[in-house]
Amino acid sequence: MLYAVDLLGTFVFALSGAFQANRHGLDFLGFMVLAVATGVGGGMIRDVLLGATPPAALQDEWYLLVCLAGGMAVFWAAPPIARRWNRVLVADAVGLGVFAAMGAARAAAAGLGPIGIVLMAALTATGGGVVRDLLVREVPAVIKGGFYATAALLGGVAFTGTAALGLGEAVAMTTAAVVTTGLRFWAMAHNISLPTGRRFPHLPGDDTGDPA
Repeated sequence: MLYAVDLLGTFVFALSGAFQANRHGLDFLGFMVLAVATGVGGGMIRDVLLGATPPAALQDEWYLLVCLAGGMAVFWAAPPIARRWNRVLVADAVGLGVFAAMGAARAAAAGLGPIGIVLMAALTATGGGVVRDLLVREVPAVIKGGFYATAALLGGVAFTGTAALGLGEAVAMTTAAVVTTGLRFWAMAHNISLPTGRRFPHLPGDDTGDPA
């Protein structure tokens, strides 16, 4: 069951990557690249950092095939998918929770401490989106609002807290997934975002003229 949900989350993430390619008018290869980068990018970066090579996405090629399917679906049928985007967002929230839980579990198995576990949870869940946005020269969406990465971070915190109680990995993963997904649903329902910093018209170093 977890494997099927993981593949579903990968597919939905791939859809978001392909829609980014659509926004920027990329060609077919661009659709595939962004779909794959978004779908499995976070997990691959996590595995490399943890020394788990080859990454899981290269050992089980179903992940890559699912990403390619998502890219092709948007390339040929973007309007019908866009009309059902609310359903995609629901699936995306579930995928975010599953990815955060799996990232936390992989980090714990590798012997990382609480901070490392929380970071790996967030990286697994959001790393692909960061790679996607950087490839098209945009500020990553996860640091612009939407309570997205924050939900994954708190899911990682929930994992570490549950594991510390000795309740077992399965309970810890379930807790992390539920907390992450629940927070994402709550944020979407109430349009919740973290506060942004005050913007200044002129920052130190902006003036490149000769001070003399």
